[in-house]
Amino acid sequence: MQVINVVRPVKKMLIILVAAVVIGYLIFSASYFRNMSRNKVCESFGVVIADSNQYKFVSRQDIMGLVKRYDLDPVGRKFSEINTLSIRDTILTNRLVESAEVFITPGGSVVATIYQRKPVLRVISDTKGNFYVDNERRIMPVSGNFTVYVPVATGIIDEEFARNELYDFALFLNNHSDWNVWIEQIVVQNNHEVILIPRAGDFRIVMGDLNDYQAKLAKFARFVDKGLNVVGWNRYSVINLKYDNQVVCTKK
Repeated sequence: MQVINVVRPVKKMLIILVAAVVIGYLIFSASYFRNMSRNKVCESFGVVIADSNQYKFVSRQDIMGLVKRYDLDPVGRKFSEINTLSIRDTILTNRLVESAEVFITPGGSVVATIYQRKPVLRVISDTKGNFYVDNERRIMPVSGNFTVYVPVATGIIDEEFARNELYDFALFLNNHSDWNVWIEQIVVQNNHEVILIPRAGDFRIVMGDLNDYQAKLAKFARFVDKGLNVVGWNRYSVINLKYDNQVVCTKK
């Protein structure tokens, strides 16, 4: 006589039934709470400038004012009416902003997290005006809110030269604090030849073009050690590094 075990199939059906009920409940709950959230009203709009301890080009008020100007202020609106992507894209129209993330919090707020652009060089050009070059070699406007300490170049400077040879030289200065502190200003002439104005000493350093600028600076450092420190820092008005294997000086 064959005995049929009906317990196992019944148990399996019960497991399937319970799983179906749980999944159905989860789907219903998700839909229910999603609809509730969409009908909920935004209570606040927060702006976080993530790198504000380093740069202060944009302020919280700048961002909030920009969002309000384009009628995207989320406060008082239902979340179903709020487009976080539009808010983000509007914030990115500020040319001092590098990136932005806009999201909705579980507490019923909208928060924008902002990162600012990072300048490497400031240019005060006779022909192109006043601007920065950022760490992506892009032209960046100056800000009335904040001035950052980076190498300053003045004179006849076009954007292409600023974004290439001059950028490389400024990046070298930024990465070598001794030179960066020592050089006060980079003056560019109409043939892209460069004169450096030091913070110490009443003279000018003629670099010529920026080819082999590291070798030229090393040559100047040796001249300071074996020349200026011996004869005095006020003996010369011009120190010329343009020529190979020599330093040509003009006495006062």
